[in-house]
Amino acid sequence: QEGSLCAQHCLNNLLQGEYFSPVELSSIAQQLDEEERMRMAEGGVSSEEYRTFLQQQPSVNMDDSGFFSIQVISNALKVWGLELILFNSPEYQRLGIDPINEKSFICNYKEHWFTVRKLGKQWFNLNSLLMGPELISDTYLALFLAQLQQEGYSIFVVKGDLPDCEADQLLQMIRVQQMQRPKLIGEDAAQLRDQR
Repeated sequence: QEGSLCAQHCLNNLLQGEYFSPVELSSIAQQLDEEERMRMAEGGVSSEEYRTFLQQQPSVNMDDSGFFSIQVISNALKVWGLELILFNSPEYQRLGIDPINEKSFICNYKEHWFTVRKLGKQWFNLNSLLMGPELISDTYLALFLAQLQQEGYSIFVVKGDLPDCEADQLLQMIRVQQMQRPKLIGEDAAQLRDQR
């Protein structure tokens, strides 16, 4: 992962290609900021709310570290005809859908975004902080999502048809096995330091 561009990695891992650059996501964020400024100005540019709004950080949709908001991610996915529904929202609970029947999830905790996606007939944690994809069994998926929620993660269900990708086509024909969970980036270096 480069810098704090986890939203970019999250989207590209979801779509399985280099579809979004930091520049494109910044453009979406700036457009959202401008729309918010215009809406706030409707209440009057001399109003206390508008002045307070202008004094906030330059953007609520992105920051200098490369973090992008859920609104940026949601707008980026609309280009692909995809929408996000909060996993534990009343709207989603009403549908009564088993997570196993979904295709993908986007997860967020504080300022880190990552994707959990079904490729072929198997689930993968595509967290950009891992050295590689982590296989998640069907039986563990619900537990994995519940654990994330318990840790304070927001989980969004991605609704709509994801673009075709080579990994999905290949994994329709074969199943992978994972003997060892992928390590976090930098985990080996940290373990070596601890051993010394």
